Amino acid sequence: MDRRYCLKFFFFFAFTLLATASFAEPEKCRPTEPDELGPFYRAGAPVRASVGKGYILTGTVRSSKGCSAIRNAEIELWLVGPDVKYDAAHRATVISDDKGAFRFESNYPKPYVGRPPHIHLRVTAKGFIPLVTQHYPAKGKSAGVFDLVLMPE
Repeated sequence: MDRRYCLKFFFFFAFTLLATASFAEPEKCRPTEPDELGPFYRAGAPVRASVGKGYILTGTVRSSKGCSAIRNAEIELWLVGPDVKYDAAHRATVISDDKGAFRFESNYPKPYVGRPPHIHLRVTAKGFIPLVTQHYPAKGKSAGVFDLVLMPE
């Protein structure tokens, strides 16, 4: 093989590797877009990982600075029950583990009054700006992944 070809290939490969490493990380840790709180938020949801069966939501909570995992983040979740009403039985708080991971199980959220199926989330962690957002499950899926990226204060 020609030496110039090998050098060109090496530099192309090295550049591609560096570009991927440099640009993928910030994209991965772009802060999660906020969404509306809605009128049905109530503070003090009990710590529990399940409020029903049929849909599992998992994810990781990370910092936008350095993409590091945020442990002990409180993720408050609320959604309508199978009767399409908000109630205390469909509210929960889960805590992220040492790797920032969380898991929550519920019924598959139902649509109502022109709103698509959704789960509300409010995420708080010491040293970070609170985040309010919503997860919109994919139609027909029984599980979803929603990674959350918080901004430092």
